[in-house]
Amino acid sequence: MALQGNTLRIKDADNVQFTVIKSWNKMRWVKKLQELQGTADLELLDRLAGLVRLPPDVDRRRQELRTVQDAVDRQRVADHPAPLYDFPVKMPLYEHQVRGANMALITFGWVPPENQTNDRSVRA
Repeated sequence: MALQGNTLRIKDADNVQFTVIKSWNKMRWVKKLQELQGTADLELLDRLAGLVRLPPDVDRRRQELRTVQDAVDRQRVADHPAPLYDFPVKMPLYEHQVRGANMALITFGWVPPENQTNDRSVRA
């Protein structure tokens, strides 16, 4: 199992593992390379972690994705979210707009998930 960028590659899976992984429809078989390939998203990595022990770099990627998802979930349920950035708008944003903008900043990596507190830590 190897992680190249955002692509997860699996070689030498036994028949049972291959069948289970293939049934998820998250990876495709590349006949030329004799391996499974797929996007290393949180759902796939969580499922693989339940099936086999992940290599350290793949597990590290899984933890990073989990941290981002947890930060987004905290923003989603925040009662009165504070903007994580001074957005260049003239009118004040509604709470759902602040929430959505904050989740986008965290998801795209423009604000680290650890810094998403309720203070205005990132300035334009």
